[in-house]
Amino acid sequence: MSDENLGSVQYGRPSQVPFGSLTGGAPQQHQVRHRQLNNPSGTAASAAAAAGVPAASSSRPRATSDYGSIRASALHQARLRIESDVDCVSYAPDVTVEGTERQRLVDNSGEWYFESQHAVSGEELLSAKFESLDYDTCENSLWAAEDQSRTVWDLRRIELCRWLVHLLIGVVTGAIAFFIDVCIEQLAKVKYRYMKSMLDRCIFHDCLIYALLLWIAFNFIFVLIASCLTVFGEPVAAGSGIPQIKCFLNGIQVPRVVRLRTLVCKVLGVLFSVVGGLAVGKEGPMIHSGSVVGAGLSQGRAASFKFDLGIFEYFRTDAEKRDFVSGGAAAGVAAAFGAPVGGVLFALEEGASFWNQGLTWRIFFSSMTSSFTLAFLLGFYRGIPNDLSNPGLISFGKFDKLDYDLLHLAIFACMGVVGGLSGALFNTLNEHLTKFRHRYVTSKLGQLTEAVLVASITAVTSFVLIYTVRSCQPLGSDQMEYPVQMYCPDGKFSSMAALLFQTPEAAVRSLLHDPVGTYSVTGLIAFCLPYLLIATWTYGVMVPSGLFIPSLLIGAAWGRGVGIGLNLLFPTHFTDPGKFALIGAAAQLGGIVRMTISLSVILIEATGNVLFGLPIMVVLMVAKWVGDYFGTGIYDMHIELASVPLLPWEPPSRSAAVSAQAVMSSPVTCLYRQERVSRIVEILRAEPHNGFPVVSGDLGPGTFGTFEGLVTRNQLICLLDMRLFDDGDPNFHLENPVSLSDFRRVYPRFPSVRQLQLSEADLMKSVDLGRYMNPAPYMVLHTCSLARIFRLVRGLGLRHLVVIDHRNQVVGMVTRKDLARFRATHTGDLKELQFTG
Repeated sequence: MSDENLGSVQYGRPSQVPFGSLTGGAPQQHQVRHRQLNNPSGTAASAAAAAGVPAASSSRPRATSDYGSIRASALHQARLRIESDVDCVSYAPDVTVEGTERQRLVDNSGEWYFESQHAVSGEELLSAKFESLDYDTCENSLWAAEDQSRTVWDLRRIELCRWLVHLLIGVVTGAIAFFIDVCIEQLAKVKYRYMKSMLDRCIFHDCLIYALLLWIAFNFIFVLIASCLTVFGEPVAAGSGIPQIKCFLNGIQVPRVVRLRTLVCKVLGVLFSVVGGLAVGKEGPMIHSGSVVGAGLSQGRAASFKFDLGIFEYFRTDAEKRDFVSGGAAAGVAAAFGAPVGGVLFALEEGASFWNQGLTWRIFFSSMTSSFTLAFLLGFYRGIPNDLSNPGLISFGKFDKLDYDLLHLAIFACMGVVGGLSGALFNTLNEHLTKFRHRYVTSKLGQLTEAVLVASITAVTSFVLIYTVRSCQPLGSDQMEYPVQMYCPDGKFSSMAALLFQTPEAAVRSLLHDPVGTYSVTGLIAFCLPYLLIATWTYGVMVPSGLFIPSLLIGAAWGRGVGIGLNLLFPTHFTDPGKFALIGAAAQLGGIVRMTISLSVILIEATGNVLFGLPIMVVLMVAKWVGDYFGTGIYDMHIELASVPLLPWEPPSRSAAVSAQAVMSSPVTCLYRQERVSRIVEILRAEPHNGFPVVSGDLGPGTFGTFEGLVTRNQLICLLDMRLFDDGDPNFHLENPVSLSDFRRVYPRFPSVRQLQLSEADLMKSVDLGRYMNPAPYMVLHTCSLARIFRLVRGLGLRHLVVIDHRNQVVGMVTRKDLARFRATHTGDLKELQFTG
């Protein structure tokens, strides 16, 4: 190849941009188009013809990193300003949608947040700002050399290190759960002791307003601390973190979701949220915390502190980190509920996109270790070192008798219907609140104000319930540590205060095990309705918060009410309202989160009664079926609100008739095997793409060269940063040969192209990409169906898929985001979503 041709062609760009003008030149403007799926050869063909590209390539400009196109109809055209690095895509301020201005959101940090959007003809939108992870192995010459150099002992050492990391994940996750539990217990004792003293004194001195103010002050201070940790410390630590971890395991890079800073803010924030009296639990954030532990320990370093132990270097890849994050999520479930098997099934059902037998054993080992560590530490803390009967943060207690018959099973199924309906109501209300919140409550001050406002209203509502509901029970019928008498006679206490003057976990146990007569139906209804509304409002506030315990508490309240009503009607047949409280808790939680297999096992392990497994399974299935009729689960709903391009388990219906030509991105930016450094830098600065086909030969009609391999953006930046240049001599040998360790050393924070320090002499040199590209990546023919491409990308965790023709000529590229656009409607038709910046 002559020097005149070297770097002279940039596929997919209409013209060359001089290297010196890339940083200060005007941004290029891209026209974005929309193509009807019903006629892929019609509109697409005319658009392609207008662009001068054959219709077979379905030409579309690749306008965002890792995403093939951003689409809009003629009425929805938008101008994109593409910066010179990844994740820097923003809308011009004059973007309009059918005459309505879309709120301009420019966020180069890639924060997890809901993008306020006006509907485009009722269509959903996906966000192009989320990058994808690449779980495929780059089998280049460096990988082959490393693989051949390994001995049997090296392979055994790597496998032993995997088990060691999973052991450490379980131990650290269990220790974190112990820390959270003890801190909440001690802070709650201080809070409720002072409040009980104030209430008891003010009952006789007519100063209950001061008791209310003290309650508000406690909630205000604790929640303010939790909210400050989230708003100013790490916003991605808000919520339970389960939607973010689910996206990570699906192959979506959620920025900062597994950072050490996120873990610190999550752990400290959730304990102050719980003690602050919010309708939240600490179990959900434990799943996120365990995932962060898994991601951090497996890397053997803390990038935030520039601290590197130099161990576990082999695990510094997306695929290896994914497996350890799965183990951390399972360990978090095990620590939260004392359910190791449930943790494994949770990671399988809700998150993992890849699974094998070896990974199953290692994740179960992490879960078992986490549960054992927590039980061991709690035994020492409570003065019973040999007691391992508390394997989780929440224990439903021991159920002596959980018998049932066909009549019970029919009633349980009906309760599942109620749980599905109430769960759908919860999700619908929370969806509208979330949209309102992220449209109008966007400033940091507004987020702090909302958090303390929810805390104050929660305190006022609780006080009003205790004051107005005069339900008195004899002392000794509840095991609460600080019984409140209020206006009850001597020797009795307020049963409403028994629910509100303790942590939500303790309140759930009270509803499950308190004897008959402790609560009244009217009191439970009075508690359940306002608590449901408060919990709906609370989930989404900028504090770390879990949803499991509030859901269980709501369901246990109305479930026990059902049990009490049946006991009043049939006192000889329905004697234990506690079992109905358990079924109500399962129905409510299942109706909100829509989990079945893992949640069944979690509840069975938490109750310690396998015989009651069938009713739990039945009620969870019924609740899911009923809830799914009205919408998705709470976690999937928040993922949709965040516009994350998540790939579902199965391809959309009727996708077999759609070919790769209708999906792929074209023209394609390609590279030659021998490329000049100046052109590589130019492309990296001008193009935000993350994968570049390496080709040979000349361009053909609608093609971009003979396919040779694939090189990624991060590989190119590392090559330039390490100055792996040559003079175009095929016999040239580097003085200091590189290995995969040199690439893993900078993972995952690869430098940007702006950080490269290259001289003019460096720019004139060339790089042999053949040594570093993947010579055998996955590829498909242009006639391949969308369904087959979907299964390939989803099952193997691919980020890029090259599309070739029968002559091995590159004709397009398919990415995860290209596939995420296609969804099935409720009528079974195939629709294509648009992307927003």
